[in-house]
Amino acid sequence: MTANLSINSSSFKRFQSLIALLLLCIVLSIMTDKFFTPDNGLNVLRQIAVNICIATGMTLIVLTAGIDLSVGSILALCGALTAGLLKNGIEIPSGDLYVGFTVLGAVLGGLLLGWLLGWFNGFVITKFNVPPFVATLAMLTIARGFTMLYTQGHPISNLGTSFAFIGSGVWLGIPVPVWIAIVVVLLAVLLTQKTRTGRYIYAIGGNEQAARLSGININKVKIAVYSIAGALAALGGIILTARLDSAQPNAGISYELDAIAAVVIGGTSLSGGKGSVWGTVMGAVIIGVLNNGLVLLNVSPFWQQVVKGAVILLAVVIDKMGEKKDN
Repeated sequence: MTANLSINSSSFKRFQSLIALLLLCIVLSIMTDKFFTPDNGLNVLRQIAVNICIATGMTLIVLTAGIDLSVGSILALCGALTAGLLKNGIEIPSGDLYVGFTVLGAVLGGLLLGWLLGWFNGFVITKFNVPPFVATLAMLTIARGFTMLYTQGHPISNLGTSFAFIGSGVWLGIPVPVWIAIVVVLLAVLLTQKTRTGRYIYAIGGNEQAARLSGININKVKIAVYSIAGALAALGGIILTARLDSAQPNAGISYELDAIAAVVIGGTSLSGGKGSVWGTVMGAVIIGVLNNGLVLLNVSPFWQQVVKGAVILLAVVIDKMGEKKDN
């Protein structure tokens, strides 16, 4: 009898995110006839693609028992840099030099900046033993400040149809941002499940001291994880900028909360060592559907924040209760 209860509990944990999504969809379909429509479905997919990119990087960090509060600001800065390089290039008046950028060059520039900012987060955390919360909170402010300095507080718009295709294009009937998110997820799954680095990530989150004694280079793995998260935040910023055809100075505000919510709702433990990228994808879909449903129901933006905060709190409480039962 006890064994059966244990199996049922384990099965429920595995599918609780899916059950929650199904219940949410049923409720929303009853409350509004605008929810189950092809156009709305494509709109939800476009919206969650950005969060999936960010949340995938956040998953890798949380698996090591870390956190990154700077992803929203990194998203904004890298999106602004990409737009600036594409539209204005780089001018060096002293040398009478102008360097123009193609779409690919501008995108690579944005991704490189995201990687470097993430690397800096990891370096500060590992080199100076600064808590991830503090280090990434500082980067949140720094990156947001640089975004305002770079853009002078004004959006950078009219970036061209080729760049806009990244955010609003469709290929084989599916939005391009969704294809990008699929590639990101598959690569992250491959990293976490099929590589030595993936095993190290779980080992560090499970017991960092034991991982160190077993010969794992803790600092190297953590720096790599934060670098990847920075690059994925930059990718999210590029997609968002392309979709809006504009780099907004205040882009990405509170995006880190949606990413953390997706990770926690997807079953990844904030204590590290437990969770999966697939779970995070399910969490991101739930957050996206919830956001979309609240908008369709004309719920006040202020109440939307209250609801999302309550959902995050509930997910964390369930996570902690699960840990107590396992112990």
